[in-house]
Amino acid sequence: MNNLRAASVQFHHTANDKAANLEKIRSFVTEAAAQRVELIVFPEMCITGYWHVRKLSKDELLALAEPVPAGDSTRELLALAAKYQMTIGTGLIELGDDGAMYNSYVVAMPDGRTACHRKLHAFEHEAIRPGNRFTVFDLPQGVRAGVLICYDNNLIENARITALMGAEVLLAPHQTGGCRSRSPRAMGAIDPELWLRRHESPEVMEAIKAEFRGKKGRGWLMRWLPARAHDNGMFLIFSNGVGVDDDEVRTGNAMILDPYGEILVESTKADDDMVIADLDGSVLPTSSGRRWLQARRPELYEPLTIRSGNERDTRSVRFDG
Repeated sequence: MNNLRAASVQFHHTANDKAANLEKIRSFVTEAAAQRVELIVFPEMCITGYWHVRKLSKDELLALAEPVPAGDSTRELLALAAKYQMTIGTGLIELGDDGAMYNSYVVAMPDGRTACHRKLHAFEHEAIRPGNRFTVFDLPQGVRAGVLICYDNNLIENARITALMGAEVLLAPHQTGGCRSRSPRAMGAIDPELWLRRHESPEVMEAIKAEFRGKKGRGWLMRWLPARAHDNGMFLIFSNGVGVDDDEVRTGNAMILDPYGEILVESTKADDDMVIADLDGSVLPTSSGRRWLQARRPELYEPLTIRSGNERDTRSVRFDG
């Protein structure tokens, strides 16, 4: 793997306002270019907005969706990628050739290519279909990258297969933290007033930052996210929304991890932010995860491909307990 300068962005999107969200993306890309960033990773569905979509009608959802790569947003991303010689990843609602809608992540590359990952475990709206394939591709910078969107990363099999397909860097765009959960030890709601009032006093700002650092945000991520990088020998770029998202509060925590699961850089801000790290490809071959992959015994793993009878669709797991 070649060395790579990468950036992870957290930003507060505006629901249903693609123009405003694309303007924020342009601003971050311009700032990143000044710092010689080669790959920038934006959050899940940050062009369209995220949590509000569950309340939209199918027609309202269709009004937000667009084709990839023929849609206006992808064309805008490709123009930015070419202008700044930067690979740009960002999330939207895709309108597929089959007429279905997908929670998709578009990666626009400076050589004019695109990659598009459809979330495997989509649950945001009954009209949004899950994808059915993994996404691994070569960046112009000489790096092999994969994409898993938010809930996709929760399933350890998804990260392992992405690594086995050759991914050296995992793009992990999210809209998470502050989620209401049926699991008593997983995240939990954050008072939106803390976000809205965060600039009123240092005490309120510290209160919202404490929530972001705690078990509803970073504390929850630290239980499992580093393992996805460490156990599979991949760099991991975690991007996330921040701030009020309909009736929940996203916790930011944008970060970049190395193949040992150690954090190279992370945001501690309760606001829009970008963090940048230089990924040193020389650490990959001897990382624990890469060496462990060589000790695999695939002939023992057939049970992983057989349904146990407990499987359910992601929407029912997410909302019905």
